[in-house]
Amino acid sequence: MDFINDRFMINNEVGVRLYKEVASQLPIVDYHCHLDAKEIYENKEIKDITQLWLSGDHYKWRAMRANGVDERFITGDATSEEKFKAWAETVESAFGNPLYHWTHLELSKYFSCHLLLDSSNWREVMEHCNRLLKTEAFRPRSLITRSNVEVICTTDAPLDSLEYHRLLQKDNSFSTKVLPTFRPDDIFEESSAVFSAFVDKLSALTYVKIASFADFDKAIAQRIEWFHQSGCRISDHGPVNITYCSATPECIASLFTRKCAGEELTGHEHAQLNSAMFVMLSAHYKKYRWAMQIHFGALRNNNSDMYSKLGINMGFDSISDQNGLALNLNQLLNAMNQHAGLPKTIIYNLNASYNDVVATTISNFQSAEDGIKSPIQFGSGWWFNDTRRGMENQLTCLADQGLLMHFVGMLTDSRSLVSYPRHDYFRRILCNLIGEWVQRGEVPDNNNILTRMVKNICHDNACNYFKF
Repeated sequence: MDFINDRFMINNEVGVRLYKEVASQLPIVDYHCHLDAKEIYENKEIKDITQLWLSGDHYKWRAMRANGVDERFITGDATSEEKFKAWAETVESAFGNPLYHWTHLELSKYFSCHLLLDSSNWREVMEHCNRLLKTEAFRPRSLITRSNVEVICTTDAPLDSLEYHRLLQKDNSFSTKVLPTFRPDDIFEESSAVFSAFVDKLSALTYVKIASFADFDKAIAQRIEWFHQSGCRISDHGPVNITYCSATPECIASLFTRKCAGEELTGHEHAQLNSAMFVMLSAHYKKYRWAMQIHFGALRNNNSDMYSKLGINMGFDSISDQNGLALNLNQLLNAMNQHAGLPKTIIYNLNASYNDVVATTISNFQSAEDGIKSPIQFGSGWWFNDTRRGMENQLTCLADQGLLMHFVGMLTDSRSLVSYPRHDYFRRILCNLIGEWVQRGEVPDNNNILTRMVKNICHDNACNYFKF
């Protein structure tokens, strides 16, 4: 029997039934990823399996470093063949790591390759994959279509022209929607010099003379409208910590002016200004009925030596911790709610020890005013938590404290065109978990309700929630 089969990751009959008859058949709504709209539009041939698998994949890079692979074979100038060999040698040491499963899910789904990659067969696997990559079926658009993806939401800076999103939307030959996501990291930039430069660019682009916080609000509103007209329905934020510090309008105006003038603010002053920024943005999101995503808890670029050599997003990040999360998160959501109404919000927690804090907090702000169920969501297991253990923890915590039936489900959060088996991985874990509940007699084997639950979580809830 092949390693990847209908029972892979599922140890009960109800779970197998739900997976085979329901989950595996559903299209994918990938509402948060880091694919490049330009790459999708241009649809160029992918050079080889090394480019497809190892270019920009810091998950794999971390594993390779742990396997004693020299950096030359990871991010350096080694040949594609040398890098693939180094990855294959790492795979055989990766039992227990989701990378082992993802690797073979991708080989099976896209390349119909059922070999278990290791140091003895790496060349055979590489040559097989490289032959296929020269065909039309392995161009970016074909890979997306073969993955049964309905919607892709990329991640885009506020000043982006969104040129390629607009070109894709006019291209009737490609049915998958590729939509932008508003990711305003520049707004929360701590360096006054970098922030001031962003404000100058924003002013030039919007033709708004920005001399005050109110002017800044006006210019940002213009960019949000531009994103909305380009199909955007989601924002995304990536703070290390969740903090909320209230301040008077006069104080906020002064802090903004000082920062634009190049003055460095204290930590407390940054927290005050950033809190006001978050509340300001949430009002615009509410106006356009967007969903606001908050991915928090990533401590980035911790190896200063490698950061100086390689830059950001190279695999030197880890999980952060925070004092006072519960108070700060509740106060932030409450301030947004008091200001202009809390938008639909998805909160992703990277530190699993805070799962119950997040899950109980979101329950404080649920309402029916947006016409959907559970408008405040506890996001799926993210980054270091998109493992079996991490996903099960998130799912069970959400079920403990809220209603799993209304969960908007999985996303890739990936730069890879072949990362869609992560949805399959999630669906198997979900079906197995529900099947275990039935097996233990904790929920009834009501096929109608169980089918609806799986369809909701894997597809339907996301469509209803985001309304693309």
